[in-house]
Amino acid sequence: MVGRLEKVLYVDLTERTTKVESRPDLFEKFIGGAGVASKLLLEECPRNIDPHSPEAPIVLATGPLVGIFPNMTKAVAMFKSPLTGNLGESYAGGNLSMALRTAEYGAVVTKGSSRNPVSLIVENWDSRVEDASSLWNRSPLEVEEIIKKSGKIVRSLITIGRAGENRVNYASTMVDRYSHFGRLGLGAVMGSKKLKAICVCGTEELEISENPAVVEIRDEINSLISHAPAMRKYKDLGTAANVLPLNELGALPSRNFSRSSYDKAGEVSGENFARVVLEKKVTCPGCSVACIHLGTPSSRSSPQHKRRSATASSERDLVPYNYQPIFALGTNLEVSDPNEVLLLIGCCERLGVDAIMTGAVLAWATEAYEKGFIGIEETMGVRPQWGNVSTYLEMIENIANMRNEYYNVLGHGVDEAALRYGGKDFAVSIGKNSLAGYFTGYGHVVGTLVGARHSHLSNAGYSIDQMAALTNMEPEEIVEALIEEEDWLNVLNSLVACYFSRDIYVREIVVKTLGAVGINRSESELMRLGREISSNLYNYKQREGFDLTKENIPKRLFEVEGPTGRLDPEIIKRMVSHYAKLRKSAELVLSAA
Repeated sequence: MVGRLEKVLYVDLTERTTKVESRPDLFEKFIGGAGVASKLLLEECPRNIDPHSPEAPIVLATGPLVGIFPNMTKAVAMFKSPLTGNLGESYAGGNLSMALRTAEYGAVVTKGSSRNPVSLIVENWDSRVEDASSLWNRSPLEVEEIIKKSGKIVRSLITIGRAGENRVNYASTMVDRYSHFGRLGLGAVMGSKKLKAICVCGTEELEISENPAVVEIRDEINSLISHAPAMRKYKDLGTAANVLPLNELGALPSRNFSRSSYDKAGEVSGENFARVVLEKKVTCPGCSVACIHLGTPSSRSSPQHKRRSATASSERDLVPYNYQPIFALGTNLEVSDPNEVLLLIGCCERLGVDAIMTGAVLAWATEAYEKGFIGIEETMGVRPQWGNVSTYLEMIENIANMRNEYYNVLGHGVDEAALRYGGKDFAVSIGKNSLAGYFTGYGHVVGTLVGARHSHLSNAGYSIDQMAALTNMEPEEIVEALIEEEDWLNVLNSLVACYFSRDIYVREIVVKTLGAVGINRSESELMRLGREISSNLYNYKQREGFDLTKENIPKRLFEVEGPTGRLDPEIIKRMVSHYAKLRKSAELVLSAA
């Protein structure tokens, strides 16, 4: 029977050895998830190490409430990002978090590098490294099918595609078919280690408390989830429901962020995706929302889609979609047919690349070609054109397979491409990570800049922009809200709560859930923990060379009218200065405690 988190599995791929250590102190202080992973990354990652070095670690972690309370469904991965050169942090749903718990591990630390392709098998008593030469050069779905046919009982499977094998800096990993560690290049790190797959085969039963306190709180949370309008949105249309409201607000980026709305938004709306391509909805274990929307290219669009659907396995054709890839491979490239957007998403899935960064790279490449920064000599005869799906499919293949020097550079991300070929003003990334699909205002842009992983999920800046518009917040107040939100999200990420349930797991509820399983923390203690995790992450980033004062916002973002007009560079400087001052004060308080 699985008990409290305390075991860490350490894996050496070079020597093909594993060992288990008991670290109750680590979980006592940091609870699990992001807190534990941040500490292990600091412990295990040598200073200034190459992300592709054998000594660069991959840290996976789960949380203490998995299987006990609803929506505790995420697993965290931390690593040194080959894309940014500092913090790599990503979250995946699916079965992984539960599988780690039933394998009786709170975290897994993988280092070393194999000469030949291998898989890591994580089991309760016999974790090991196995040869995987036959899986190399295969897509994640092919790997899944081969492993299933082998008879191995796998509760969760992480695998990489061609992009990871070839070390594309934004290569992703597929997790249990429909989830991903999508951003910042975990797939490339696995590829550099020749680690094709991680199979988690936990067999123990999870100890699910049925004491009255747990049951009462669980029922309360289930009721909140059932009646919350936001949770209903995730179930009905998924995050694709954001397309039309953002477009109406003038906050939907299109044509490489040169516009803040899209005249064909209705065609790529969540409503139209549901009509044209939606096949089914699935959910993660421990969640009733079913936010994962799956589609296949439909015969309702064109004859070629009909042929594709008729000849392919329906299960293998299913492609998960949500707002961010619809923005990145749809509105930002001016692709308006849901079937064609789904083809682009499916191509990214098969090859194992982050759809958001892929969209940013293709958008930059299209504009760079238009403006003469690159020509057909670089592109191998490919002529990028807005909305031309066949061209974009060919380019994604070329990037994943690094077909020439130009596509190799594109595989390093949009910043590297602009540095090499020009076009920096319209290379839309912040902190070397591509920007998510919002043009809501200062909260999103500054939030992405200062967020530990340069993601819209670091501090929900886009949501804070909406609050700022309603309450006339000053720039400094927006910064303070960004800091408070990121610190609290670090707590939720230590529990591995689904991001979509953040409005359910408010502070009072979190205190109650933790107390019900014997982890007694006050709200103030939890906020202090969140600040300490933020400190861990920033200390790691700065140790690896990150300097906030040297980061820049792309010129393109100052050229476009958003809901509140054009962004003012001076206001952004003021906000970043205020952020740095507040974070420094927090560091002094933590060090004095």
